[in-house]
Amino acid sequence: MVPEALYKVFENEMGKTQQRDNPLDQANDTRVTTGFVLLGFPSLSPSFQLFLCSLLSICYAFTLVGNLCIVWAVLWDSQLSQLPMYILLGNFSALEMGYVTTTAPRMLLDLASPLPGVISFHGCFLQFYFFFSMGTTESFLLAAMALDRYLAICHPLRYPVLMSQRFCCILAAFCWASGFLWFLAPIILISQLHFCGSNLLDHFICDPGPLLASSCTPAPGTELAFYSLSSIAIFGPFLFIACSYIALLRAVMRLSSATGRQKAFSTCTSHMIVVSLFYGSIMVTYVVPEASGGSNKVVTLLYSVLTPLLNPLIYSLRNKEMKCALKRTLLGEN
Repeated sequence: MVPEALYKVFENEMGKTQQRDNPLDQANDTRVTTGFVLLGFPSLSPSFQLFLCSLLSICYAFTLVGNLCIVWAVLWDSQLSQLPMYILLGNFSALEMGYVTTTAPRMLLDLASPLPGVISFHGCFLQFYFFFSMGTTESFLLAAMALDRYLAICHPLRYPVLMSQRFCCILAAFCWASGFLWFLAPIILISQLHFCGSNLLDHFICDPGPLLASSCTPAPGTELAFYSLSSIAIFGPFLFIACSYIALLRAVMRLSSATGRQKAFSTCTSHMIVVSLFYGSIMVTYVVPEASGGSNKVVTLLYSVLTPLLNPLIYSLRNKEMKCALKRTLLGEN
């Protein structure tokens, strides 16, 4: 376990640096302008931290390889590259690689070090922005994938027209653009707050809970705006997905063929599993402000590392077309 005195050394050294760089602050407060100390998992022993670092490194490597294989198959397999379902899946897998990369490398470096990790002020808010932007984009893409399955099963004859390749690409681009614009304003507002006193963040990423807690300027409006947008980005797509699957379930149950019902359910099962994993974890963390502090580090670890690892396994192992495409593109089999 890292001694508590070690954190004080970090805090004192960071405070000295801030005072050297900002002489005007010496007369007013100890405003944090240079960076933060990410405490990570201070309750874990050094040996267990190294074990966790090794385990997460393997997860990170498999996440990149698994999602890259899906993107490769969608890009280079002529059968999959024309289907809207797989165009959206390729975008989703590309997003997952970026999503996990915003946090995993930094976290692994901090776990491998015996000292808490120091992250610069600008680096902290860049990580904050990309992590939440990609998470929001993932939420929107999951809703787009639900729409695709709804149209394919409930409107099969009109599906090629309603979900054309062009419309699918526009829909994917809209999800990306909306996701990266969604939190831009509140994150800029949070970065303008005065962070004074302790610069220790009880988390392994720059999370809004610890950041807002370390601010010496009350900002209830900024906090309300952030968590309101979080709730809309989570519950809006989730309710859309739920309504889509209710309508889809009613359509499937009206099918007279048992084989047809089984095929329809099989095309949706993977998506439903991913939706459950993603929304089940983030709803606990970012909807209620009090639940977003460092106490939810395990939950954050679940949806930031474990979920991106499971997604390619879920989609490739349960999807016959994807397995065949991977064999064609990677192994050269017909």
